[in-house]
Amino acid sequence: MGAKGFFISKAVGVVGIVLGAGAVATIIALSVVYSQEKAKTDAPVAPTDGTGTTLPTVPTPAPSNEPWDKYRLPESLVPETYTVTLHPRLIPDPITKLYIFTGTSHVVFKCVKETQLILIHSNKLNYTKALNGFLATLTTEGGGAPAPAIKSSGLVEKTQYLVLQLSDSLVKDQKYKLSTTFTGELADDLGGFYRSEYLENGVKKIVATTQMQPTDARKAFPCFDEPAMKAIFHITLVHAHGTRALSNGMETGTTDQTIDGMSVQVTTFEPTKKMSTYLLAFIVSDFGFIQTTLEGVLIRIFARKAAIDANQGEYALSVTGPILKFFENYYNATYPLPKSDQIALPDFYFGAMENWGLVMYRETNLLYDPLTSSNRNRETTATIIAHELAHMWFGNLVTLKWWNEVWLNEGFASYVSYLGADKAEPSWRVKDLIVLDDIHRVFAVDALASSHPLSSPEDSIVLPHQIGEQFDAISYSKGAAVLRMLSDLLSEKVFVQGLSSYLNHFAHGNTVGTDLWEHLQKAVKLNGVVLPGTVQDIMNRWVLQMGFPVVTVDTTTGIVSQEHFLLSPAPNLPSPYNYEWLIPIRWMKLSGLQKDLWWLMNSTEVNMDMKTAGDEWVLANIDVTGYYRVHYDRGNWEKLIGQLKADHQAIPLINRAQLVDDAFNLARAAIVPSTHALQTTVYLSAEREYIPWQSALDNMQYYYLMLDRTDVYGPMQDYMRSLVTPLYLHFNATSGWTNVPEGHTDKYNQVNALSLACSTGLKECQNLTTSLFRQWMDNATHNTIHPNLRLAVYCSAVAAGGAAEWEFGWEQFKYATLASDASRLLSALTCTMNKTLLERFLSYTLQPAMIRKQDATTVITSIASNREGQDLAWGFVRDNWNYIYTQYGVGSFNFAALISGVTTRFSTAEELQQLVEFKQKHSATGFGSAELALNQALERTQANILWLQQNKQDVLQWFTNQTLTH
Repeated sequence: MGAKGFFISKAVGVVGIVLGAGAVATIIALSVVYSQEKAKTDAPVAPTDGTGTTLPTVPTPAPSNEPWDKYRLPESLVPETYTVTLHPRLIPDPITKLYIFTGTSHVVFKCVKETQLILIHSNKLNYTKALNGFLATLTTEGGGAPAPAIKSSGLVEKTQYLVLQLSDSLVKDQKYKLSTTFTGELADDLGGFYRSEYLENGVKKIVATTQMQPTDARKAFPCFDEPAMKAIFHITLVHAHGTRALSNGMETGTTDQTIDGMSVQVTTFEPTKKMSTYLLAFIVSDFGFIQTTLEGVLIRIFARKAAIDANQGEYALSVTGPILKFFENYYNATYPLPKSDQIALPDFYFGAMENWGLVMYRETNLLYDPLTSSNRNRETTATIIAHELAHMWFGNLVTLKWWNEVWLNEGFASYVSYLGADKAEPSWRVKDLIVLDDIHRVFAVDALASSHPLSSPEDSIVLPHQIGEQFDAISYSKGAAVLRMLSDLLSEKVFVQGLSSYLNHFAHGNTVGTDLWEHLQKAVKLNGVVLPGTVQDIMNRWVLQMGFPVVTVDTTTGIVSQEHFLLSPAPNLPSPYNYEWLIPIRWMKLSGLQKDLWWLMNSTEVNMDMKTAGDEWVLANIDVTGYYRVHYDRGNWEKLIGQLKADHQAIPLINRAQLVDDAFNLARAAIVPSTHALQTTVYLSAEREYIPWQSALDNMQYYYLMLDRTDVYGPMQDYMRSLVTPLYLHFNATSGWTNVPEGHTDKYNQVNALSLACSTGLKECQNLTTSLFRQWMDNATHNTIHPNLRLAVYCSAVAAGGAAEWEFGWEQFKYATLASDASRLLSALTCTMNKTLLERFLSYTLQPAMIRKQDATTVITSIASNREGQDLAWGFVRDNWNYIYTQYGVGSFNFAALISGVTTRFSTAEELQQLVEFKQKHSATGFGSAELALNQALERTQANILWLQQNKQDVLQWFTNQTLTH
């Protein structure tokens, strides 16, 4: 698909007349439609005429099996081109106070199967009746018999269709044009064509922008809104003087017009490549921009003028070109568009969106200020740009047919984002971080019985909330993990050869996952790679069954076995492969000699090379290239833990993190004792590398969640303080706290040292952060705290302080000019131990003027992660569920994180009962894209209760003993 823009075949002056006609008459009706939308139920809804009047000509019997009651489009019509003109009003209507947009659409489609029915997606649009008295007109395109007359027209809210019944059948292979005039609300709901607001020099500014993925293009104009229904789009935007219009394609011209007595500008764009509706983008704003050109491709970064003037777009501009060139070489395919626009938006629910030629980002993910942004902000900018640009080919040029395989799109972009960022910043060793940020992260979800396979049957993912649920950690992170594993076992050379073949073969088309496996198999054959089956044989086991294996290596016998790894036993879970995988194993022995790739083909096999004697140990899954955990016999575990204590550098860096992560999770699954897992952390007093430390902190977080409201908390804090003190003193001596280390991950570990030392009560650390924060309070315009350390310092000082520190942080947040600094302050404010302040902060999430909608769920979950705020956040969610669900629940990308966040600490029978009652109470309303997360929360809570019962006393004794021996 491509983004290029738009051209109009007729004089542009016609546009104004069409858009102006009927606009005023429809505004009142629009508010009626919206009130109905908010009150909709799951009962079958018959089409209406757009004003709420039911049309008896299109009956909906109950139970009904009419085509408009199905959520998938029939295969009778295929769109070819759209000509769409939109006019967003950036000031509210004086009568209704609504921000609106008006539009016209002409879609040319081909009839591929005779039908007397036209279904086209439409949601929250109000139509102006045409001269024929219906909501649309139909004409024949390109010659042929006249189009059949429209017999009835109406809207179906439930399945989101504009329905047209015809007097006669459309003719097979004939092309037709459907024309409509409509009005929509430019709401602040972050979906479809919506508005974003911000203050500039005290003046409220409005941006009209879009978020179409996955099913919201239909909120902007009527369209065949499925990813396989690709077409070419001709876009025109009408906008006020002083604003700039952007779309997927390059602007071809802007002219002055007069519409409804108002002088406006009309911008046209080049026609797009053939592309899916979900990748469309339109923006009207008065943003500033910077630009450069790379080998004929125009690269532009757009943002608020103040951000551009402060040079916050320069870093994004500097890395976009190298990343684009990397992907051109990686895919062996030229970037197919003349421009690559990227824009930072004040309100954007996704982290970013890969619209072809016009990529949208949250401000925190695109803007970077070298003076005030952190090392983490810089990495985030580089990796997210790489993720989105990877989609320009994989996802946009070649698109998966349906949302049941969204994992291949998102998982692939997540995997290669590390490769693209590594190209832009080779000194960072960023490719290693996928193990922490994706693989370990998703292991936690995929070890639940309520997990799901990467790919589901197409007919099981139909409803909008089911589609929304596909955009989860499984799709992104597990997808990245299994594709990384595949690239490793094939070799990157063979992997990219197959990938390039796939992209070139299916360019501008749609595919299913097996198409990629077939092209990779061709590359395997060409290069003589030996596998224990075809690529599809191997990958089906990782893609079509949920979960992952734990591989057990018994070094006393050489027996290697596999088993489905679950945190809690769950019998009778269905699987097409009986939870067996074809597992690639890279391994080494004490000598340091890495062994050739070995395949575990069955549930149990013998590899005598893995049998050991004496002090020799075996370490499997080198660099965690395989998507599985590893368990050993007790003797080998003890040798590995002994090696960590004696000379940890004899074990590869990533595998030190792996040993910690595997041990803790094996303990949670009751495969090894919890005290065994804790033993893997003892050596950390000598560890200076970030990745193992972060693995340990991620795993200790579970102990804090389970135990920080019990008598284990004190001894646990004492142990962790003794563990981190050498690391704190190391950075104190080598960098101090006004400078940062040179190494990318060393910078992260410096933050860990400061944060953990302060949170565990190291007085030297707490005095430092309190002093640094107090200096800032005394001179608010001069913040001397290093950007890398700000979140840790802010959080520590707010936690130790009172109302004065919190109020100062809140004022600084309100007037922060850099989004990443505002984000740090927002997070730090949740660290307070003052429950009154936490309650006040929670109440702000109900007021978009105080906390932006995009940030509200993050604030709630952050407060829940504070042991003083857990009960407050959970009570707040229960009390305000209807508002929260209405505002964020339907189709929201990360709404599931809210449920996960507020319940992650649950570990008592009372909390489980509250969760069950919560589910029962709101079952009629539903939980939108958080449905799966709620079921996972119930499962996780039951597991937590059991873990606490079985482990609390042993863990208390272990921490107490460690404290006594130090």
